[in-house]
Amino acid sequence: MNIKTFSRKKIVIFTAAIVIVSFILMIRLVYLMIFRSEYYADRADEVQERERYVKAARGEILDANGVVIAANKTVCTISVIHSQIEDKEHVINVLSKELEMDSEKVTKLVEKISVREKIKSNVPKETGDKIREYNLAGVKVDEDFKRYYPYGELASKVLGFTGADNQGIVGLEVEYEKYLKGKDGMILTVTDARGIELENVAEKRVESVQGGTLKTSIDVNIQKYAQQAAKKALIAKSANYVSIIVMNPQNGEIMAMANVPEYDLNSPYELNTTDEESAGLSKQDLLNRMWRNQSINDTYEPGSTFKVITATAGLETGEVTTESNFSCPGFKIVEDRRIRCHKTTGHGAETFVDATKNSCNPVFIEVGLRVGVDRFYDYLGKLGILSKTGVDLPGEASTIIHKKENVGQVELATMSFGQSFQITPLQLLRAVSSVVNGGTLITPHFGVEVLDGDGNTVKTFEYDTKPSTISNDTCEKMKYMLEQVVATGGGKNAVIEGYRIGGKTATSQKLPRNSGRYISSFIGFAPADNPQIIAICIIDEPVGIYYGGTIAAPVIKELYENILPYLNIEKTGTESD
Repeated sequence: MNIKTFSRKKIVIFTAAIVIVSFILMIRLVYLMIFRSEYYADRADEVQERERYVKAARGEILDANGVVIAANKTVCTISVIHSQIEDKEHVINVLSKELEMDSEKVTKLVEKISVREKIKSNVPKETGDKIREYNLAGVKVDEDFKRYYPYGELASKVLGFTGADNQGIVGLEVEYEKYLKGKDGMILTVTDARGIELENVAEKRVESVQGGTLKTSIDVNIQKYAQQAAKKALIAKSANYVSIIVMNPQNGEIMAMANVPEYDLNSPYELNTTDEESAGLSKQDLLNRMWRNQSINDTYEPGSTFKVITATAGLETGEVTTESNFSCPGFKIVEDRRIRCHKTTGHGAETFVDATKNSCNPVFIEVGLRVGVDRFYDYLGKLGILSKTGVDLPGEASTIIHKKENVGQVELATMSFGQSFQITPLQLLRAVSSVVNGGTLITPHFGVEVLDGDGNTVKTFEYDTKPSTISNDTCEKMKYMLEQVVATGGGKNAVIEGYRIGGKTATSQKLPRNSGRYISSFIGFAPADNPQIIAICIIDEPVGIYYGGTIAAPVIKELYENILPYLNIEKTGTESD
């Protein structure tokens, strides 16, 4: 083959290759321009558009009367766009001064090469407006919202609070997050290839949608009364904490839940105590303890208030009547155990009504043993003691109790007067509500309904109820006996002239039994013949006198003296009037 022929062949091959490559490129170009044009147009827009999210206003939380107890405050987020800054030193000086930030920190943020760098969020609106007036190139001031609680400490362990992103963290704020959070909006700004925003080009906006308004059963005035009474008792008895729950026993609506000491919802990361027990604990441990809601997160041995449940089981099974006679020598021997009465000399001869007034341990041991393990546990289940209440707050604790198959005579005896197991205060309140409301097991709750921006109801919450847990006859007998406890028995310090009050006291010794630490409590309802309100007071480790009838009953008396008239519950006199 000569050189001419070889060269001609190379040219043909080269030309063919060019044609093939050009054809492939042409096909690819057609594909991109026709079939992928929309995709790349969107990508081009993305390159030329800068997104800025606009926080949605979180829905308010209202009390039962429409009073705002969780609201929003307008704040600002200050950020910089590096490519648009014209006078870096001036920007650093202004932001350091107005935001009260370290200049070195501001310098690092301003000099950082990024599309948009946040300098500080949750800046007061007044400060944001002042920075805006400087008209600094590259500095952006965007308004958003921060949660604000107008009553500070009020119901802090119920309401909870939100984080920096306005998302619920604890309490009702997290429980009803999906209704309260709203939907964030967005601002799209057009920029050139250098990332500089173009003037005279309209922004694209997606408006934010405000969250729903949550209406609750909390009554601000009753909550205030409860916290005042609890705080007074806390100080007087140098206690660890004092809890008070106020509820409608007919439908489970919780009017107040105080757990003192409370904390400031507007400063939820500032500790509210510097007590000696704080030594050795981390800041987070201390915060978790501060946020803890003792009414539902903690369990305790209820002591004699639990005798309401034992008495109910005894009456329902027919093992005892109000006229049944007993004799208390000051103790009762069960198997190899000698279990004493709080009155070591004994109460002597007494009826079941008298034994309830006297809170006599030997009589209630006898009633529990007569009922037996199977039926005793049956009524624990019917009255909600073996299950959580289902309250609409996170972190509800479970009952700590013996498995039924492991319960012998001694265990049953101690359980009959409220020892050797643990429940939450709210569990006991629900159980006693069932005993006095005619036998309906209700679900304690705070959430009532969700409203839209115009105040229209968009959702009404419904809660489970279980009717006929006990007979109406037993209910009437229990109301009578518990009224006698207050009228002439251990609960006489809860007597309010003109009102019929029923209730039960308790003084339970904390473990270990010889520790000298006690929990004093009282549970009371009114009016005794037709209960419209029920409340429980728990005083943890009071110093000095620790009997529930002496220190807890007066707390509920003081509370009721304020809220019974407020609720328009008329005086009807005592049963003997």
